[in-house]
Amino acid sequence: MVKLGVNIDHIATLRQARKGEFPDPVYAALICEKAGCDSIVAHLREDRRHINDNDVQHLKQSVKTRFNLEMSIAPEIVDIACGIKPDQVTLVPEKRKELTTEGGLDILKYKTKIEKAVIKLSASAIEVSLFIDPDKRQISAVPRTGAKIIELHTGRYAEAKTQGQRNKLLLELTKAASFAQSLGLKVSAGHGLDYGNAQAVGQIPEIEELNIGYSIICRAIFTGLETAVKEMLQLMKRR
Repeated sequence: MVKLGVNIDHIATLRQARKGEFPDPVYAALICEKAGCDSIVAHLREDRRHINDNDVQHLKQSVKTRFNLEMSIAPEIVDIACGIKPDQVTLVPEKRKELTTEGGLDILKYKTKIEKAVIKLSASAIEVSLFIDPDKRQISAVPRTGAKIIELHTGRYAEAKTQGQRNKLLLELTKAASFAQSLGLKVSAGHGLDYGNAQAVGQIPEIEELNIGYSIICRAIFTGLETAVKEMLQLMKRR
């Protein structure tokens, strides 16, 4: 069965709407683990718009599955990660004004900076994943950075307006996952996945984990967080 990583950023987004203490993303992480998820994902953005340094510290202390910290390659953030030592970091591109991550890392353009970050994180015994588009040129560049894991950006697939477009983009993801595995890389996928489109991606044999956040948190408003996670896990079961 493909694994599920639950991104809890938007629990913190709700908290920040009132600049208060609730809801607590750490408490949310424990509910997600109780429901059966395989990892907890949180993005420590440079502007700290939702998850903050205190959250990350407490998540490291509390998460019993795996803690996957999404982050930019900014030296300040890399230093924080090396101090906290999450089980995994996922390096993502980051723009201050974006609502959410808009695309994959450009490894070809930022290879030197990415390689430096990977070396430093790996020296702290942290597994490193690169969030990239399902593009053969980008995937081909991953081994040279030292990273062993990729997360395929599923945003274009998730936003497809027609079934024809979705099928074409699903095939693109399938070919990308197969190619990445042939290079010895572990493959996960995420971004924009929900209860209507995640199942097909989860059927791709080479994909080991789906990282999903926003749609689960939205569903939790009506069903409760534990139920929302369990429903996604049920949906992701491989046929």
